Amino acid sequence: MMNPIVEFCMSNLSSGSHKAMEILEKDDDLDVLEYSCLGHCTLCSQEMYCLVNGERVTATSSDELVQNVYQFIEENPMF
Repeated sequence: MMNPIVEFCMSNLSSGSHKAMEILEKDDDLDVLEYSCLGHCTLCSQEMYCLVNGERVTATSSDELVQNVYQFIEENPMF
């Protein structure tokens, strides 16, 4: 079975989402990746976000981002 893929933009990590990435990396049921750029520069400059299985998940804090990632995965099962 494949794990959900959570992708972070390096620029967004420096804007505060780094804490969320650290928390999500501890979950063995997730594949967490970091890229130099995900191509969502306007969004990246405005709020914290990551991609979960290619879909944007946003938040105003790192704790909220972690919650939203898990909620998205629950509401959008891969299989």
